[in-house]
Amino acid sequence: MRSTESSLPGAVNAQRDERNPGIDLLRGISILLVVLHHTGLRIPLKHTALAGFLPRGLLDGLNYNGYEAVFVFFVISGFLITGNTLKRWGSLDRIDVKAFYARRFARIVPCLLLLVVVLSELHLLGFDDYVINRAGQSLPRAIIAALGLHLNWYEGHTGYLPGNWDVLWSLSIEEVFYIGFPIVCLLTRRVWVLVPLLVLLALSLPATHAALADNEIWQEKAYLPGMAAIATGVLGALLTARWAAWPPRTIALLGWLGVIGLGAVMLDGSALWHLLHDGYMLVLTWSALCLVLATTRRRARGGWSAMRGLGWLRSFGRLSYEIYLTHMFVVYAIVRLFKAAGSDIGLGYFWYVPAVLVSWLLGMLVARLVSIPSDRALRRMQLKPVVQSERRDLMNVEAVVAGGER
Repeated sequence: MRSTESSLPGAVNAQRDERNPGIDLLRGISILLVVLHHTGLRIPLKHTALAGFLPRGLLDGLNYNGYEAVFVFFVISGFLITGNTLKRWGSLDRIDVKAFYARRFARIVPCLLLLVVVLSELHLLGFDDYVINRAGQSLPRAIIAALGLHLNWYEGHTGYLPGNWDVLWSLSIEEVFYIGFPIVCLLTRRVWVLVPLLVLLALSLPATHAALADNEIWQEKAYLPGMAAIATGVLGALLTARWAAWPPRTIALLGWLGVIGLGAVMLDGSALWHLLHDGYMLVLTWSALCLVLATTRRRARGGWSAMRGLGWLRSFGRLSYEIYLTHMFVVYAIVRLFKAAGSDIGLGYFWYVPAVLVSWLLGMLVARLVSIPSDRALRRMQLKPVVQSERRDLMNVEAVVAGGER
């Protein structure tokens, strides 16, 4: 009799697949843009000495694409969650709901809880930048919103929260996706039923984004636009699973379409918006998907070679969750140091270097001290009953087979 863990198609303790360096690179670029965005809102590059010799479009592209970067994360999330589900359980209708939730809980919740505790203490101690003092907002309500998957809705109805709280808007959308994904998989049960729904949702992005124009905050942070981006990634994973062999020319074409599309969004987004209006969002999400598909298929063909000199950026991608949750601590500290040093805006670009480096360092520390240990411990506790149940099921099947042979 073979080991249960190795013989079951959905073995919960199977070794993790090797990471996709292309996706890590895309994640790294995205989280870097988020850090640069939140720094740039306070120390704009266009007002520094760099404006004297670098194009305004490049400086704005570095500073004002944090929102777009989050939508790239949404596409990647939909792709990876779906792809890993198919690898682990063979098909979407065979997903183990308990194991899926256990894995998501172990990855997301420990850091989230720690962040909420730290932010609550900073609020109660009266630290500037962390006190919730907007009319209609309170600490208890912010905690409920952060843990109750609706901080985006809360901000849309009451206004922006302090920066460390504010970043949790996207996590609310992600968590709703995590909760709903296995349920939808089991209810639809057939890919041909699910795909048309995903296509409609993915293509609805311009309409759902435009429909909320009367409330700028809610327009940016509503569930449906974010879910549309996630649906785009889910479709990409299903496409990859359906057609395994892709011609090299197709892979190259997808890569170039992704680079050109995202380049247009990041470097000339204003012109693209004037041309396409809310259709701009589709260029963003589908260009991101093109890059994800290209890197995935290229790696599957064995053609991927990690580009030299970009390992540091891929490391940002591997730490993207931890950096995303904690980088505002660094941004606030850097801005205070900038002001204490005299607020010389001409040299403002100098402060970006420590902002980026310390954000990575803090993310790395959180990963090593919190994320990785808690993830391992929780998975051992939560997934052990699933493994035992699978072992019993397999033994029962073997007993029936053995009985039939006698």
